[in-house]
Amino acid sequence: MKYRLVQKANPLEPEITRKWYASPVKEGTINNYQLSKGISGKSSLTRGAVLNVIENMVDEITRYLIEGNSVNLNNFGTLRLSLSSEGVSSPADFTAENIKNMRVVFTPSPEFKKTLQEISFELTE
Repeated sequence: MKYRLVQKANPLEPEITRKWYASPVKEGTINNYQLSKGISGKSSLTRGAVLNVIENMVDEITRYLIEGNSVNLNNFGTLRLSLSSEGVSSPADFTAENIKNMRVVFTPSPEFKKTLQEISFELTE
């Protein structure tokens, strides 16, 4: 994986000299078509069949998350929804309007984390 160095200030100590940190270099974005093409090359499925499965999987993951489930994708990891809301003095005062943010939380599986820890790094400019 390629990285570059960027100089950043510590927001808690803005007077201190900035330090250099590694930042990953984004090479591009892979879409469903490219992903399905790569998967079909490693299996007996056609690119169209793989693309269909990917698109249906996204639909199903969304449905299960909305229903309140977490989705465990085995050696990849688990997806779940998280909410942020404004606090109220009593439960009677709470409405859905108090919910201010929803996000998807991904927790990688131990196998996936281990695979990522085996990456070699290369400094680029």
